Amino acid sequence: MDDYKIYSIHMGKAKCAVDLGDGSERGEYVNQDYILHKMGRPHRAISLMYCYYPLDKEWPGRISEVMKDADVSFQWDYPYDDYFPYRGGLEGNTDGEPFTCMRDVRRHGQDVILTLTIDPNVTDDHLIAIANDLKPFGRMMLRVNHEATGDWFSFTKRATYAEIAEFYCRFNKILKEYAPNVQTILCTGGVEDPSTGKIEKEEEFKQAVIDTDIWSIDKYMALHWGWPYDVAEKGGNTFKREKVDDVYDYTKAAYERFKELNGGVAKPMVMSEFNADGDVTGPWDQAEMVKAYCDRVKREEALWYTGFTFYQFRDRGRLGLEIEDPNNPDVGIEQPVMKTYKEIIHDEYFMPEMKLGDEVTLPATLRWGGSEDAEGLAVPIHFDKNPTFCEVVFEDDSNLMMEINGKWFYKSPEAKTIDLMSAFYEKPLDGEADMTLKIFAPPASGENDLSAPDGLLNTYTTIEKLPYIRVRFEPIIS
Repeated sequence: MDDYKIYSIHMGKAKCAVDLGDGSERGEYVNQDYILHKMGRPHRAISLMYCYYPLDKEWPGRISEVMKDADVSFQWDYPYDDYFPYRGGLEGNTDGEPFTCMRDVRRHGQDVILTLTIDPNVTDDHLIAIANDLKPFGRMMLRVNHEATGDWFSFTKRATYAEIAEFYCRFNKILKEYAPNVQTILCTGGVEDPSTGKIEKEEEFKQAVIDTDIWSIDKYMALHWGWPYDVAEKGGNTFKREKVDDVYDYTKAAYERFKELNGGVAKPMVMSEFNADGDVTGPWDQAEMVKAYCDRVKREEALWYTGFTFYQFRDRGRLGLEIEDPNNPDVGIEQPVMKTYKEIIHDEYFMPEMKLGDEVTLPATLRWGGSEDAEGLAVPIHFDKNPTFCEVVFEDDSNLMMEINGKWFYKSPEAKTIDLMSAFYEKPLDGEADMTLKIFAPPASGENDLSAPDGLLNTYTTIEKLPYIRVRFEPIIS
C-alpha cells in the first residue's frame, strides 16, 4: 500500500459559506483543535470580537473587569463595549489578543473575521497602525462598528450616525492603502419599514454601502437581549421571537436595497450573527428554527446569500452550540442545536467546492490563499472494508489540514502521527470503497510572508514526500 497516485486539488467557495463565532462578551475563546474535533470540519472563517477605545482612562482593561463593582443593569451600560481589548494599535503590539487567536484560526485552515468596535474619535494614525497589524493575516475580513444603526454600543453614544458612517468610509480607505488583503464588512439595520423600502439611517450610510466590500446584517430569529440581568419569561419585554420566513425575507430585502444603492451592482451578502436564542425558544425549538432557515436557503438556492456566522460556539447563556459549564469555563455542555448544526455544515450546499486536477509528482508546492482558494493534493486510497487501523505518519514538520470520509484532521508541525480512525466512527464503511485523502497546507505560523512577491494573499509549502499511510482491516489477534 505504499505506491499511490497523487493529484492536484483545488478548494473553492461553497454555495453558502458557514462561519462560526468564537468568543465575545458572552463567552471565552475556545481553541480550534477542540472545535475541529467537535465539528468534524473547519469553517470558512472564525469570527472574533474585540474593541478599541485607547482614549479612555480605563483602557486597555476589559471594562467589565475594570468596573466589576459598577451598578450595571444592561450589557452595554459600561463606558465602552465589554469585548476583549484589542491589544494592537498605535501603542500596542501583536503579541497578545486577538493575534494569538488569529494565528490559531489560520493554522487550522480558516480565515479570520475580526469584529472590532472602535472609538470613532481616534485619529488616522490609530487606524493606520491597526491596518499594519492586520496586513500579515491573509484574506481576512474586518467588521467595523457593527450594528451601526443601533444605539447600544459605545461608539453610537460618541458620534452621530453621519459621523459613524464617515468614520467607516475613512477607515475603509486606509485599509485599501495599507492592508489591501483585508475586506471590510458593513453591518447595519435592514429595511425596518417596508413602506419606505429604505434601510435604517439610509441617508447617513449610503456611501458606506457603496464603499464597503461586503454587506451584512445581524438578525436573530429569537433573542434575549436582557441577558444576563433578567430571565426571559412570558409577558417580559427584554426578548423577542420572530418567524423564520420573516427573518429570511428581511435579510433578502436588505440585500436588494443594498444592491439598489450600489447602482444595481451586487456584492457579497452575509448574516454576521445568526441563531435563535435558547433563552426564548428552549433547546428543541432553537434547533428546529436554525434548520428551517438553512433549509430555505438551500431550497431556494439563494446564491445572493454568501454565508452566515453562527453565534456562537460556546456561550454563557443559551446562544451557543455549547453552554459554558458554570463550574468550569473550560468545559462546554453540548446542546441539541449542535447535532442540527453539524448536519447543516456537512451538507454539500454548505461545504467548500473541491475540484480534482491532473496527476502530479513529488516534490510538489501547495498554495494556500485562504479557505476559499487553496491548492492541495489528493491521494486515492482503496479500502477493502471498514478499517481497524488508519493513520498517517510524517517525517517532516509540515502544517497540514487533511480530510477523508468527510472528516477533517489537523497536523501541527510538532505532530508526527495522525490517527484517522475517527473518520469511520460515525460513517463506517459497509464494504469496499475508494476514498480520497485530501491534503492542504495553511501557514504554520498563522501569518503570511510579506517578503514573498504575492505574500499578501498567498503562502506556499513544498511537500517532498507523502506520509506513510498505514491501513489495516483486521485486529491483531495473539
